[in-house]
Amino acid sequence: MLMTSTGKIDITRMSSLVDQIAWLRHHGHEVILVSSGAVACGRKELRVEHELEKVEQRQLYSAVGQVKLMNLYSQLFGEYNMSVGQVLTMKRDFEQEEQYNNLRACMELMLENSVIPIVNENDTVSVTGLMFTDNDELSGLVSQMMSAEKLILLSNVDGIYTGNPQDAASQLITRVSPDDDLNRFISESKSSAGRGGMQSKYHTAREVAKRGITVIIANGKRENILLDLIQSPDTTPHTAFAV
Repeated sequence: MLMTSTGKIDITRMSSLVDQIAWLRHHGHEVILVSSGAVACGRKELRVEHELEKVEQRQLYSAVGQVKLMNLYSQLFGEYNMSVGQVLTMKRDFEQEEQYNNLRACMELMLENSVIPIVNENDTVSVTGLMFTDNDELSGLVSQMMSAEKLILLSNVDGIYTGNPQDAASQLITRVSPDDDLNRFISESKSSAGRGGMQSKYHTAREVAKRGITVIIANGKRENILLDLIQSPDTTPHTAFAV
């Protein structure tokens, strides 16, 4: 969602989301940001003259790009005198008790000291079987770990539709009950820049909602989407999963 169609970081969109998160923090909301973008930043930064394998690209570009990504976030939040902290994690951190407790304690400490945790997968180490499905899965696991009140999954559409979102006859499904099965409506297509898609968001939303956390799928390209979801949810297009 932070990438353009050409695979580059959308700085304008990134800045807009930072503005909104800063407003939320100023008004007493604790926010944990799960953000991709390291590989895209690294690809823009480097010009590799020889061919790299897929895993090598992921490791190299993420290693370089994570520095660039965090620097961007630091500068943008710094305009509001807000501090950010980097949290890089792997799937096994959620499967082993000691790592799980350490990860949770770290983010709790950051929040207690007004530091915004920015979470991403450690792409330099997480390859093949060690990888999360995508950042939707990661954000779902983080929200459960931190006992969040709400998880907002941003997409490039307003939510889940009864058909193709570009079809005028398709209707936005605004509320999903625990027993609803929407698999027949979900396309398996993904954005050109990411690993996830609506199928992944739907799976994550169902799993997280079962644990009593409100989950919203909304269009991250809408202006002030986060503020609208908090201030005027009844008039803002989105799909909400009931708890």
